[in-house]
Amino acid sequence: MNTGIAIMASVVLLAAVAQASTVFAPLALALFIIALVWPLQSRLQRRLPKLPALAITLAITLAVALGFASLAAWGFGRVGRSVLADAARYEAIYARMMSWLDSHGIDIAGLWAEHFNVGWIVRTAQYLTTRANTTLTFWLIAVVYLMLGLLEVDDIKRKIASLENRQAARVLLDGSALTAARIRKYMLVRTQMSLLTGLFVGAFAWATGLQFAVEWGVIAFSLNYIPFIGPFVATLFPTLLAMAQFDSWQEVLTLFICLNIIQFAIGSYIEPRISGNILSISPTVVLFAILFWTFLWGLFGTFIGVPIALAMLSFCRQHPSSRWIADLLEGPKKPNTG
Repeated sequence: MNTGIAIMASVVLLAAVAQASTVFAPLALALFIIALVWPLQSRLQRRLPKLPALAITLAITLAVALGFASLAAWGFGRVGRSVLADAARYEAIYARMMSWLDSHGIDIAGLWAEHFNVGWIVRTAQYLTTRANTTLTFWLIAVVYLMLGLLEVDDIKRKIASLENRQAARVLLDGSALTAARIRKYMLVRTQMSLLTGLFVGAFAWATGLQFAVEWGVIAFSLNYIPFIGPFVATLFPTLLAMAQFDSWQEVLTLFICLNIIQFAIGSYIEPRISGNILSISPTVVLFAILFWTFLWGLFGTFIGVPIALAMLSFCRQHPSSRWIADLLEGPKKPNTG
């Protein structure tokens, strides 16, 4: 009966999370950022009053977020301006492709005219405007959650520590501490691997003579924080540009394959070994978490899926009745050779 109640409660909770994503998704982002910046806030509070410490922490956090966004915007902006300046060349490539397809009985022009018309442009513009407003609202709510959360961390810890149910208090405190440590380790490793990815992508683009080598490295670094989707985009766009720059399809195909090899080697081989036991989690669970939260929350779910999985496993490990879940879903432990 307890198992059935737990399953039903989980289903109801997930349905609420999906339907009320406007509330829960910014909260998840705020908790994620709190886990990252709380050590800074805690140190500042030892030397400054709480509000000035909060102001400094928020300023640094927003500066870092804007820095990452500016890097991606700079890279895409440089490439985009070049594409617009060389529009005639891309129109010639498009005309050759349409001619080749028509010669093989594929009428792409008719499909293009049917689906991509003025109505499609209007709908796309309306969608982008709505998404921009939604994103702005999302970040404003997340910042409010972040401010209130940083102010209340100490009070919440004291309230949990004073609970009469000592086991519940221990699970909440130890689970929160382990989750925060794992999230910080996750972002540290992700940043190191993003730097390595950007360096290798930029170096490879420079070695092959691809235009905008620095920009592609910056874009690969910025997008690597989004699992699966980010690396795919960071290899797709350089390949599209290579189609206009290089004369043979063999060169384009080789570039696409090599870029994917770089992404796969760093993301699937180097990163798991650097993560170590602190982020020990089954690759199947990682993939499921990314797909599941992407289904619920879209692109933001792709980013936050792994941290949520880490948090769930961290709390499961704190209680004997749920520790088997962590043992089952976490990755294999390294043998103790010491």
